[in-house]
Amino acid sequence: MASSHNFEEFFTDTTSDEEEEDEEVQEEEALQLNKSQECMDYISSRCPAARVSLDPRSQWFQEWNRVFLLVCATGLFIDPLFFYTFSISETCMCVFVDGWFAVTVTVLRSVTDALHVWNMWLQLKMSRWWRSPSHHRGLNHDGGVARKVAARIIRQAKKGFFFDLFVILPIPQLVLWVVIPALLKKGSTTETMTIALIMFLFQYLPKIYHSICLLRRMQNLSGYIFGTVWWGIALNLIAYFVASHAVGACWYLLGTQRAAKCLKEKCMEANGLCFSRFLTCQDPIYYGTNNFRNDQARLSWSADSKARSACLENDDNFSYGAYKWTLQLVTNDSRLEKILFPIFWGLMTLSTFGNLESTTDWLEVVFIIIVLTTGLLLVTMLIGNIKVFLHATTSMKQAMQLKMRNIEWWMRRRHLPQGFRQRVRNYERQRWAAMRGVDECEMIRNLPEGLRRDIKYHLCLDLVRQVPLFQHMDNLVLENICDRVKSLIFTKGEIVSPSKL
Repeated sequence: MASSHNFEEFFTDTTSDEEEEDEEVQEEEALQLNKSQECMDYISSRCPAARVSLDPRSQWFQEWNRVFLLVCATGLFIDPLFFYTFSISETCMCVFVDGWFAVTVTVLRSVTDALHVWNMWLQLKMSRWWRSPSHHRGLNHDGGVARKVAARIIRQAKKGFFFDLFVILPIPQLVLWVVIPALLKKGSTTETMTIALIMFLFQYLPKIYHSICLLRRMQNLSGYIFGTVWWGIALNLIAYFVASHAVGACWYLLGTQRAAKCLKEKCMEANGLCFSRFLTCQDPIYYGTNNFRNDQARLSWSADSKARSACLENDDNFSYGAYKWTLQLVTNDSRLEKILFPIFWGLMTLSTFGNLESTTDWLEVVFIIIVLTTGLLLVTMLIGNIKVFLHATTSMKQAMQLKMRNIEWWMRRRHLPQGFRQRVRNYERQRWAAMRGVDECEMIRNLPEGLRRDIKYHLCLDLVRQVPLFQHMDNLVLENICDRVKSLIFTKGEIVSPSKL
């Protein structure tokens, strides 16, 4: 019996087979078949197609989990972009919010939230489907397994619902469009950025934990995520890049806050020529449709060359510390440069552990400590994970190459004909392609008898039930058959004889 070792795993329920010969059961099956044909044009929870789609180990569901993991990574990348909406007008020396960029970031965040809501709805629908025993009827699997999986799915859906709901609350949107404009109209600049940072961390840190939980859940469910080692390396690099982006965005916000603090100090030294409301532009959310300066009092403040030289041109009259490089960004009109340069700073700081100057400001010192500690942990984890992934990739290949060299030496030593040698090579290549050098039979053989029988029953049940003779047999008989099934590989052109089975 030939097998490519690609056993599909379904978590579905079966009904008793004791009355398969009765006419009533046959009529019910015929009716169910007719219903399934009628449901081909729409999705229904009672259709066989819908049942397969709700299987947590089905191909469609695993592909969606992978897409949703990338959506979570995209969401982690989008949230720090809210910080880049803060800018300082070089002509008026006032703080404002970039309106069009704020609209773009809000739309992107709303799209990821919509996909998150879709995933929550899918989880709830799946748990409700598994809760009904009638939906398992007619599907080929052991009832005990299905009930255990159903209980686990329902438990996870209930436990994670409120956490999923929390990570998609529109906190950044509300802060950006409601809280920040109100504070800017009152002339509060540094306080506005502090609130933006606190609310960002309040949701962003749980969001990171949510993505890690999703990653672990996918690994526990299927044993892998994308199926290749290179995707594991790519996920680690993506995590490192997202961390650099988040650190760089915080660095930009704190640098903008330091520049606003400098302007506030210079405004207080202006001897009545400046008021706190001058530090924020007349339009808190600026779309570039009108002029910043339209009153005489603001014109007098914008003409203060001393304040501009100290705060925006950095003539070493004000100590910026680690935020010194942000001065070329806070007044920059290029949004792409605002995003890319902080990412570069984050990558450089996290990978080289920084050679940063710092003032005695406690918030700046704490920020640098957190950045350096995070960089140390990320670099250690990145290098360690990549080393593990590369070792897992190369060790099996090296073992396979050594085995092939030994086989080639043996065939030359025994003077085997070229036809036999090619058949041996084809067999070894196909065996490597099927299991990547893992001897499944040897692994199962060394397990305890009860565990071995359960695993073989789990792996072979669907394969055995594809044989018409075994479709209506009792589960105990199928378990004994699965225990005696041997997984063999035959290359193309080989003759399968009963003695080999």
